Amino acid sequence: MATLNLIVDDAQAETSTIRSFSLKAAGGDPLPAFSAGAHVNVHVPGLDAPRSYSLVCLGTDLAAFTAPDRYHLGVHLEDPGTGGSRYMHRVAVGDTLTVDPPKNDFPVRAAQRGEPPPLLIAGGIGITPIASMATAFTLQGRPFHLHYYGRSRNQMAFVDALSKQCGTALHLHFDDEPATQMALDSLLASATPAGHLYICGPKAMIDTLVEMAHARGWPQPNIHVELFTTPVLASGERGFDVELRQSGLTFHIPPDKSILEVLIEAGLDPMYDCTRGECGVCQVDVLEGIPDHRDYYLTDAEKKAGKVMQICVSRSFSDKLVIDL
Repeated sequence: MATLNLIVDDAQAETSTIRSFSLKAAGGDPLPAFSAGAHVNVHVPGLDAPRSYSLVCLGTDLAAFTAPDRYHLGVHLEDPGTGGSRYMHRVAVGDTLTVDPPKNDFPVRAAQRGEPPPLLIAGGIGITPIASMATAFTLQGRPFHLHYYGRSRNQMAFVDALSKQCGTALHLHFDDEPATQMALDSLLASATPAGHLYICGPKAMIDTLVEMAHARGWPQPNIHVELFTTPVLASGERGFDVELRQSGLTFHIPPDKSILEVLIEAGLDPMYDCTRGECGVCQVDVLEGIPDHRDYYLTDAEKKAGKVMQICVSRSFSDKLVIDL
């Protein structure tokens, strides 16, 4: 589907660091449908790759998903960032944005008979896809629990709209209000692993929750996460070599680059999408060597087997990996 040229219809400061945007077609025509958890890619002038922003849907009208007249975004000003959020925070009403049609790497799963209510956990700007999930569940008449964590009430976006829509299903936790605080482990202890867990927020929060969920018996297929930023490589990383068996080419992967980055820089065209280890699009078969898995996509059993890996984030314990490319 072709890109969309959308007009900024409204722009509001939700907090001191978060702006919300309303985008519409120039002629007012309905926009492509989307589902809860979806995002759009915004093409930012001067940047090589588009920037992804979740679609925010709050309200009681199913048409907001099926035949939307506007897309709503929430953008956090990153400091430091790669330029996308700074650009978005300078966008004004009347400006035109080039946007790819919606794509969903973080979908909700259909309810199964007897399944416990899904548990939604958001941290900071991670509320954007989670809010749409809460809306979808509300429209379906499906019970859920939403826990929204932030530093302070005035730094958390969409609180009033969420409170109105979710009622007692919404639980707000502020770092500066002890009476509202709830430890993540206590939160998981109050839930059942038979349900589905949806998490979006800072990497440290996601990693902690995933580890705790595994320890409490949550099966990997029931844990769904979305990370907004590409993982930063640690300063103590080591380099390694990767051989592409099909082409016979070998590349050195330095400590500060991923396998995917090196292959792209070499002019190759591997399949990929999220670059955060979530979607599975860049998965390759491992023929030799021991991969160092850093993704959120594979199950624990798949990671232990070491037969496949996500080349956007995962590295190698071996000096050399051989992959099926």
